[in-house]
Amino acid sequence: MNITWFLFPMAAAISLVWNASRYESTEVIVQRSVRMFIQIVVVMLIILLALVGLSYKI
Repeated sequence: MNITWFLFPMAAAISLVWNASRYESTEVIVQRSVRMFIQIVVVMLIILLALVGLSYKI
């Protein structure tokens, strides 16, 4: 199994713990955790694409 697949559960855990430590309402925690998870994945994808672009034909 590729180690990259571990980034998704790690991003989910980070977003849940981060938001659970700041809010009390379960609905708010879930909503903001989903949004934060998507933001983390998008940022990681942008970084991946930048690294692939920079290392192309090295």
